[in-house]
Amino acid sequence: MDRRSLIKHAGIAGVLAAGIAPAVHAQAAVRWRLASSFPKSLDTIFGAAEVFSQKVKQLSGGKFEVSVHAAGELTPAFGVVDAVQQGSVDAAHTAPYYFFGKDETFAIGGAIPFGLNSRQMSAWTYEGNGLKLMREFYARYNMISFPCGNTGAQMGGWMRKEIKSVKDLKGLKFRIGGFAGKVLERLGGVPQNIPGGEIYTALEKGTIDAAEWIGPYDDQKLGFNKVAPFYYYPGWWEGGLQLDLYVNQKAYDALNAEQKAIVEMASTFAHVETQAKYDVKNPTALKQLVGAGAKLRPFPADVMAEAFKQAMGLYEELSAKNENWKKVYADYNKFRSDQNLWFRFTEATFDRFMQSQKL
Repeated sequence: MDRRSLIKHAGIAGVLAAGIAPAVHAQAAVRWRLASSFPKSLDTIFGAAEVFSQKVKQLSGGKFEVSVHAAGELTPAFGVVDAVQQGSVDAAHTAPYYFFGKDETFAIGGAIPFGLNSRQMSAWTYEGNGLKLMREFYARYNMISFPCGNTGAQMGGWMRKEIKSVKDLKGLKFRIGGFAGKVLERLGGVPQNIPGGEIYTALEKGTIDAAEWIGPYDDQKLGFNKVAPFYYYPGWWEGGLQLDLYVNQKAYDALNAEQKAIVEMASTFAHVETQAKYDVKNPTALKQLVGAGAKLRPFPADVMAEAFKQAMGLYEELSAKNENWKKVYADYNKFRSDQNLWFRFTEATFDRFMQSQKL
């Protein structure tokens, strides 16, 4: 009986017992390049991509490696989507709303003014229709997305002058992240979309009047308190910024089932760890900033009310003219309504009580 006939009739167990194993081909190593939109100096937000890379290598036993490149190394901070789409890099780690100029729908995948908080965003993404809807949208750009970090609710930024009413926003040159600038414009402000590594210089030179980034830990690292004294809260435009891992569709399709699972597991791990880092580091940094002279201020009530009104008006307008936005936002909006009802009776009430106590 020849070898082929033996395998056919004896089955795999018999073949192994006879010591005649079929040829096994070694799995080829995978090497990816990932472009980040963030500078290396920010160990939290840039670090999410590094955590992802480390987990991929660990889970694959070193057979799948991802080299992580800071903004400007392979592509500009705001050029990463084009790079992934064209296949010049395999993946990118970024804030989706940076790319609202391509289509406003990108912003929903990250954060929109008066949107979901971080827990709600994760719920919509993983257990609602969020991942499905955003992936359908991103497929137009030849890429697939994976949640890969969340900053939690952000601060409202640093101002050279005090904001006493909505009138003080008129003419204000404000570095503000991506899509939120559309609402700022409706309030009379002048939005500036500047990468994180370039904000300090613009604020110091007076090219801009105000700037927001993320929160105390990163803001302290970037030194904003040295050039603008007033620190506002909350960042009503970012109730919880979700960061994404974008992967070129061809590069992803070339992976086997195990490697695809590794990408998913590693990005999910980075997603959870990133917010945990922010939640640990921000309280200490806020105390230090205030101790160093930062003047902590809440946004005036009329600023919050008018910003909310303008944001809702903007969303109605976009739903009337952008079919991509309309489809995703309709689902997002219903989910937000249900979540806010639930959180009103549970999380919000509990948090308000706890924050009134002296612990």
